[in-house]
Amino acid sequence: MKLIYPAIFMPCEELTGYTVEFPDLPGCVTEGRSLIEAMDMAADAASGWILDEMEDGNDYPGASDVRTITCPPGGFVSLILLDMDSYAEKYGSKTIRKNITIPAWLNTYGEKKGINFSKVLQDALVAAAQSEP
Repeated sequence: MKLIYPAIFMPCEELTGYTVEFPDLPGCVTEGRSLIEAMDMAADAASGWILDEMEDGNDYPGASDVRTITCPPGGFVSLILLDMDSYAEKYGSKTIRKNITIPAWLNTYGEKKGINFSKVLQDALVAAAQSEP
């Protein structure tokens, strides 16, 4: 799943770089010593913010229309792309246990073939999530 959020970039004299905040993600602020580093840090910070909400079972806010964001003098607004699948694969740590019911013959087949039931279910759920509009 990929998401796009507007971010406000403000020059930061102490770093000779940028401070970045996300109007739609309360408390999500980061900074970088260059524009490239600030963009990278922005994607990381916002992805972490969204992943925390997802792992806690909360809804995350939708992105504002970039044209509605007011920016302080000297700053600018840019859209940041978040690749949540890649980020969650790398940094997601929270797991939960789910009990499922399957036919006995399918369980026997899976065990004989050494199939990892959790992996099959995870792959199927990720594929279903990616196919949603």
